[in-house]
Amino acid sequence: MAKVLRMVFRNAAGRAVTISLDNPKDTLTQAQVTSAMDQIISKNIFTSSGGDLVEKSLAEIVDTSRNTLFDATP
Repeated sequence: MAKVLRMVFRNAAGRAVTISLDNPKDTLTQAQVTSAMDQIISKNIFTSSGGDLVEKSLAEIVDTSRNTLFDATP
């Protein structure tokens, strides 16, 4: 099962911007993630079509699994 860390921000236009990272550490804490999100905002590392990231909105770890029902690949 794959895991993805999803960090959702609000940009200057008020729209949601999501940054996803594969395979986050199992020991990752809320404090570590919020600190990283604060640094992303304060250092203005990323921008978006709606402007700079200005606010944290959500952080979550999403577990995904895949059940292929059909595959025509030879």
